[in-house]
Amino acid sequence: MSGDPGVTAGDIARLAGVGRATVSNWRRRHDDFPRPVGGTATSPLFSLADVESWLRRNGKPFEVSAADRLWQRLRASGDDFRLADLVGWAGLRLLELRGDAPPAPGRMPPPAIEPDDPDLPRLLADLAAEHGHAAAFDLLVQRYVQAHSRRLVVTRGDVARLMTRLACRDGDVVLDPACGLGTLLLSVPGARLALGQDSNASAARITAIRLLLAGTPAEIVPGDSLRRDGFPGEVADAVVCNPPFGDRAWGHEDLAGDPRWEHGLPPRGESELAWAQHCLAHVRPGGCAAVLMPSAVASRRPGRRVRGNLLRSGALRAVVTLAPGGPDLWLLHRPKPGERPPAAVLLLDAEGDLARAEREWDRHPDGEFSVPVIDLLDDEVDVSPARHRPRQSGEAFGRRFTDALDRLAAATPVPPALDLLPDRRPLPFTTLSELAKAGVVAISHAPARLPSGGDAPVLTVDDVSAGTGPSGTSAAGPGLIMLEPGDVVATAAGSARVITEPGAALGPYLTLYRPDGERLDAGFLAGFLTFAHTRAGTGSSRMDLRRTRIPRLSLERQRSYGRAFQELARLTETLREMSSLGETLVRLSFDGLLDGHLHPAP
Repeated sequence: MSGDPGVTAGDIARLAGVGRATVSNWRRRHDDFPRPVGGTATSPLFSLADVESWLRRNGKPFEVSAADRLWQRLRASGDDFRLADLVGWAGLRLLELRGDAPPAPGRMPPPAIEPDDPDLPRLLADLAAEHGHAAAFDLLVQRYVQAHSRRLVVTRGDVARLMTRLACRDGDVVLDPACGLGTLLLSVPGARLALGQDSNASAARITAIRLLLAGTPAEIVPGDSLRRDGFPGEVADAVVCNPPFGDRAWGHEDLAGDPRWEHGLPPRGESELAWAQHCLAHVRPGGCAAVLMPSAVASRRPGRRVRGNLLRSGALRAVVTLAPGGPDLWLLHRPKPGERPPAAVLLLDAEGDLARAEREWDRHPDGEFSVPVIDLLDDEVDVSPARHRPRQSGEAFGRRFTDALDRLAAATPVPPALDLLPDRRPLPFTTLSELAKAGVVAISHAPARLPSGGDAPVLTVDDVSAGTGPSGTSAAGPGLIMLEPGDVVATAAGSARVITEPGAALGPYLTLYRPDGERLDAGFLAGFLTFAHTRAGTGSSRMDLRRTRIPRLSLERQRSYGRAFQELARLTETLREMSSLGETLVRLSFDGLLDGHLHPAP
């Protein structure tokens, strides 16, 4: 199939800009939809040429980018079990195209695969010319991760950035002993040298190529870090790691006398504590390690001896539950000779707010989530943040609750600025589509995928829904749509906001509306986009916002509507905050009754 690569239903959805359910409907409702040419019954493959022809015949808009076309040709050059090797081969060719030396021989053997598609080198060169060599390879790595999303464990980008900000400094030598595809090492700002190891040689090769293309000096080796340490005796300024969880075959018997276990031999079922001590063994005195752990590691009884020794030595500095259900982020420190262990450790349930984790780490040990080490050294040595919520936070919490209550009292369900008209007359309406045709507003859609590996800020769907600043990042490139003050950004689910600060790029699955400020007010437009979805009452999570009906009003009246919409938006935010604070109040009260520092009133 090298001449006509196969595509999955997910690939078709991406090319056509629709959901996978839509592709399933096309297959059921259209007898002429292309038949599978390979794959399995649950994951069929279709001819790309046949799909393109069908989409054109049926008037379905689609775009096969250079990256997609190359990816399909590359994927068709071998079976899915060798897909990582094919990606590695493409990375080596990109290094050659850029004139770089490949990873050091001996430590990283080349992939034993050579695709027989003669067009692949030309397609690679075309993609590199369009996006740059590093971004071109990242596009292929993204496609690989999507194709094997159920097999691969990839650290979330925002979690990776948090870990490297907390543990690393500019100019550090940084080690990741379970580097996977290199997400953590690529997130390190200004690393002097990146060291990495992974038990999967194909993944290690991809990491090495990504770092070389990104311009980061690197030494990446294949092999099991616990059984065959690739850097024996070497120490780094910082270590970051997202190790495999729940590995009972990690080498308990073979490694029983290993000198890395300074804080105790990890029990057979506690492989994560072996990884934590491995990371500590490779940190220089005074250096830090950031390690992701399952939440259960903080409290499982077999690991209490190791946890206790980590606390006594001053090696364990923080345990942060990043989101409900975990994982936990353990921050470790190798004390300098003679350094006095700290009296407290940070135990924080961040409840999904990663910025809060960073703030509380900066406040530690003076913050309310710092727990005395002596209080933890009991028979359980439980360092679960949920078990040690602060008891003395009532005053601060009370201020937050009453402040929100005051804001709720100040707001009214019907803002005072709204007047009831006794003789209501229907307003003249138009649609967004008609306004776009008249040049009143320009509409743009973000690319479905953005190049990774850079530090250009990206506004995401979650940012728009939560009203927060840009949390995503992307490599800079010509395909990015940069936002300007006065732009309106909307999600398909009906959230919209007005952009007030420049500098961020439009993220995937977002739509940009750029109004002519002399004819259309941004706040007015954002309000109608936000509330149109609720009023439509379709029961669907998606709707065509171009069909949104908008009144034809003067600019002055539009601004009045915009101010009213802002009042309603503030009321909505206050109600959400009150709901969250109310749940927290109930939880804290329940915890207090259970552990005895509260009692029912007589």
